[in-house]
Amino acid sequence: MIEPPTQIPDVEVLLALEPEELDGKMLLLLRARDEHWTFNVGALRRELWDQHAALVGRPQYPQNRRQEVDLPIAEALAWLEAQALIVPAEGFNGQNGFRHRSRCGRRFENEAAFIDYRTARLLPKDLLHPVIATEAWLSFMRGAYPTKVFEAMRAVEIAVRDAAGFPAADHGIPMIRRAFATNTGPLTDGTKDAGEQEALSALFAGAIGSYKNTHSHRNVPIDTPREAVEMIVLGSQLLGIVDARAAARQAA
Repeated sequence: MIEPPTQIPDVEVLLALEPEELDGKMLLLLRARDEHWTFNVGALRRELWDQHAALVGRPQYPQNRRQEVDLPIAEALAWLEAQALIVPAEGFNGQNGFRHRSRCGRRFENEAAFIDYRTARLLPKDLLHPVIATEAWLSFMRGAYPTKVFEAMRAVEIAVRDAAGFPAADHGIPMIRRAFATNTGPLTDGTKDAGEQEALSALFAGAIGSYKNTHSHRNVPIDTPREAVEMIVLGSQLLGIVDARAAARQAA
C-alpha cells in the first residue's frame, strides 16, 4: 500500500499508533483510492516495499524496518475484515485474496465518523437488560443516540409503573418518587435504612428527569456516542433493580 508513507511519513509515529487509530486511517486510505475499488490484500502489502518507489520520488519506510511495519499493517487489515468493513470480492477473486469495502465501510467520510463507530461498538449488547437489548440497540448502532437514550429511560419508567402496580396514566418523577417512597413505596426495600432508600429514589428520579423527560419534550443534543453509552448502561442497571424489587414484592 503506497499511501501510508505519504500520510504517516515518520515510521516511529506509525508504530506508535494504537490499533484503532491505524484501522481508521487504513480504511480512509482505501476509500481515497476509489469508491468501488477491489484490492488484493497480499499485493496491497507488497506495494509498501516496492523497490522502484524511490526512483519516482515516492516516500518509503526504511527497508530495514519492514518486519516492524508489516505487523501493524497486517493487523489493521485483518481487523477491518473481522468487522466486515472490508469483505471478500465475489467468486473466484474473493477466494484469491481480493477484497473491497463493505456497505458499512463505505459510509465513513472522515476519522471522526470512524471514531464514533468504534465508540458505538462499546455498547455491550450482551450485557444489556433484555427490554432494551434488541430494537432500541439497533437504533443506537444506526447513530440515533438521543432516540436510544430516550427509549432506554422510557423502558425504566414503564417497568417501574408496572412493577409498582400503578395505573397507566401515572408517569414521570412524581410516579417514581411514590414507587420508591421511604418505607412506604411498593418498590422500596424496607431492609435498607432511610438514607439508602432515599438515595435509590433520587437515582431513579434523577435518571428519568435528566435523560427521559428532557428528550421527550425537546431535542437535546448528545455530544458523543460515549455519553449515550453511559446513559444506556445506567438505564439497563435501573431495569435490573426494578426486576429485583418486583420479584421481592411478589415473593412477599
